[in-house]
Amino acid sequence: MDSDDTGQLIYLVLLGCVVLSYFLISHRQSLGQMTRQAALWVLIFIGVIAGVGLWSDIRQDVLPQQSVMAGAGRVEVPRAFDGHYYLTLAVDGTPVQFVVDTGATDIVLSRQDAVRAGIDLNELIYSGMANTANGPVRTARVRIDELALGQIKDRNVAVWVNEGEMNGSLLGMAYLQRYVRIEITDGTLVLER
Repeated sequence: MDSDDTGQLIYLVLLGCVVLSYFLISHRQSLGQMTRQAALWVLIFIGVIAGVGLWSDIRQDVLPQQSVMAGAGRVEVPRAFDGHYYLTLAVDGTPVQFVVDTGATDIVLSRQDAVRAGIDLNELIYSGMANTANGPVRTARVRIDELALGQIKDRNVAVWVNEGEMNGSLLGMAYLQRYVRIEITDGTLVLER
């Protein structure tokens, strides 16, 4: 803090003391009411600060995640707060949230999502290998009956279950190449069949 900042801070503290003194003197007859009103404003201020701080968590529930226009075979996905694009697809009827990953070759399910979709992990044969940012991991190939994004449905789809730990499932190029148009414009991912 340099001398200019110190001088400004002293000025603001003195100004605040003068304003506070004025309110205390002018409202000395109703100090209880003034204290309640001040407490109310402090709570409002804290609420606004909490709302701003939690906005990144709240916005996922408030803002739409994806828009499917099945008649036109068009899907619009807004960019999430973290910069990624997320799609929720039904894997054999079970909703699974995928991160769209153009750097991934295949459709990769996390172990948790595979279990939720009804895949028995004990019956999987981990014969494949995938090179990830965390190093190589073993994968097991599985065929699912239906992969649906709204009314857009693909049948008999090959997916891979990752043996390693994943934060979520990946929607790679094996799925994206099923669309005739893939475009990112103004923070929106557009897919068209």
